[in-house]
Amino acid sequence: MAGARAALPGTRTHPSDDYPKQATNRITKVRTDVESRQPFLHRVGEAGSRVGKKPPRSRKVRLALQIGLAVLIFGFLVLTVIDQWAEIKDEGVHFHVGWLVPAIIILPVFFVLSAYGWDLTLRFLGYRIGFGRAQVAWGQPLLARYVPGSVLYVLGRLLLSERAGIPRRITIASIVYEQAVSATSAIIVASYFIIQHPDLQGDAWRWGVLLLIPAAIVVLHPRVFGPLVNWALRKFGREPLPAFIPTHGIIALIAFYTLNWFVIALGLYCVARSVTTIPFEDVVLVGSAQAIGYVAALVTLIAPAGLGVKDAAFAWAMKAALPSKSFALGSLIAIAVRGVLTLAELIYVGGVTALGRREGWSIQTGIIHPSPEEEAVELEEAERQAQSGMRAPS
Repeated sequence: MAGARAALPGTRTHPSDDYPKQATNRITKVRTDVESRQPFLHRVGEAGSRVGKKPPRSRKVRLALQIGLAVLIFGFLVLTVIDQWAEIKDEGVHFHVGWLVPAIIILPVFFVLSAYGWDLTLRFLGYRIGFGRAQVAWGQPLLARYVPGSVLYVLGRLLLSERAGIPRRITIASIVYEQAVSATSAIIVASYFIIQHPDLQGDAWRWGVLLLIPAAIVVLHPRVFGPLVNWALRKFGREPLPAFIPTHGIIALIAFYTLNWFVIALGLYCVARSVTTIPFEDVVLVGSAQAIGYVAALVTLIAPAGLGVKDAAFAWAMKAALPSKSFALGSLIAIAVRGVLTLAELIYVGGVTALGRREGWSIQTGIIHPSPEEEAVELEEAERQAQSGMRAPS
């Protein structure tokens, strides 16, 4: 018996050193086996879900990618500032670093409230994760969203939520609702910008943007949103959402996310005020300019986390809040906003990661590459899709 027991492989308590390579090979094999049996849209969904999961492991390629993104993000705005620097100086630019202090304090609060909004979304779906654990699950993988094509942001949240007892399908449902409600609240705030824009004051049609608000609420109604989303998920070979938020929950979440826009508006106003003089009554206009950038990023979907697109749209919208109406000055403010907002995000991510490790809530999550835990989930998902494809009629 002892000899037989000795011949058995030992039980692993952690992945081996070559686990990522083994997992990748198994994922590729099971996907290849069933790919030809799946309907066309199922294969499209599978291909879309795989884009960017394995970014290049070459250090040189990763470095080139990061440098290219940086040039893409800031190149246009920086060139605008350089080309029109004389005009910018004439507009009374001044740098008051003191205004950055309240900005760095306020902007992390925006991320805290965003995570709390997701916590509320889970509650409306019938699950409680707790304020602290919601911060860790929402915030720890936040930086992964800047990797182009990566799904590690969602994957990391799935694993951290599952560790807190939230089923993966519920987490997926909460993320779908989070994005939909965030977009709706951004439309509400952006509507203020369009209505108040100086160049549109003579156009009565600008009030028509308000029709988008009730239209968005109707789309999010369970009887509309449920069949619509599940139809799309089925077409792409995905499971339907397991639960839906009632109408009163949708309205409450939209109100909460809209109020959170005022928090970031105050923080961004402080950043803009560190560059030039802006009347305090335009603080909402600054926030609505950021909402315009958010909506533009959603519409284009060409950059990770909307980088570049969001900044350029914000620069264009910011000129409405500037006495000079200068796009060049708006570009300078957009560059400052991107830098300070990134710093605030790093402070927040560092804080929640430290909290998760102290409380034992964290697991390893990847930014460029998936962690062993995330590799295991990818393998499990691939095998589940393989089994589903085998059961599907030919």
